[in-house]
Amino acid sequence: MTAPRVAVVGSCNVDVIVSVPRLPARGETVLGSDPVRAPGGKGANQAVAARRWGSPTFLVASVGEDSEGTWVLDNALTRGVDVSACRRSHRPTGVAYITVDDRGENQIVVAPGANADLRVESLPEVDVVLAQLEVVLEPIIELLDREVPLVLNASPTGRATLALMERCAVVVVNELEAKEIDLGRLGHCVVTRGARGASVWHFGEETHSVPAPRVEAIDTVGAGDAFCAAYALEWARGESPDVVLRRAVYAGAFATTAPGAQGALPTREEILTWIDAES
Repeated sequence: MTAPRVAVVGSCNVDVIVSVPRLPARGETVLGSDPVRAPGGKGANQAVAARRWGSPTFLVASVGEDSEGTWVLDNALTRGVDVSACRRSHRPTGVAYITVDDRGENQIVVAPGANADLRVESLPEVDVVLAQLEVVLEPIIELLDREVPLVLNASPTGRATLALMERCAVVVVNELEAKEIDLGRLGHCVVTRGARGASVWHFGEETHSVPAPRVEAIDTVGAGDAFCAAYALEWARGESPDVVLRRAVYAGAFATTAPGAQGALPTREEILTWIDAES
């Protein structure tokens, strides 16, 4: 089957990453490494992940009219992502402040900046749309009126209503986010569980579950984005639920094996080879 075409609608940020021995408790100060800057944002990460997976990929995003905005768009462009639908804003490019501990676990605070000006003025002809919630809600709501299935990574979950999520073809959340929503109202919800894999839920009933393979995790920042891209594209191919989930879980695990959100995004062939070797 021809690789599905995907539009990724979401955030573009500059990630400012600090490594720490452990994540700070509330009110605590922890000394860390020198900061490292990297292109990021759930939208940009998932677009690069989708392109690495082998699909023609279009990014719809908003960045500032600053050097950071040029930098993050150039990064996506050099990785094969079509950025012609991205817009420039008078606001500064978004920034994500990320701390990563010795086990690869992280905490993230996002200053949205130009992401607040995201608009979907035109959408290329695609087979699936992948979106997240680090941007304003209006463009996401407008996407639901188009005749293209929407896979929503409902993160941060607090910004989405159940009414919005009910209209999506697929909703992806992590364990913490799943506690904030009524899974019984969603026909196709995927819950990621970090090192324990992921599961698929149908109106409150778990129908499929796949454990994660063992890896030496270095940085988990990009795991969810790799998972979402792989899941959306394998689902759009019409693969069976168990196959879709397994490939996405392995993609997420693979992405933890190098620093940075885009440091170890896998190709589809790499994941299929890995799964075949373990079967």
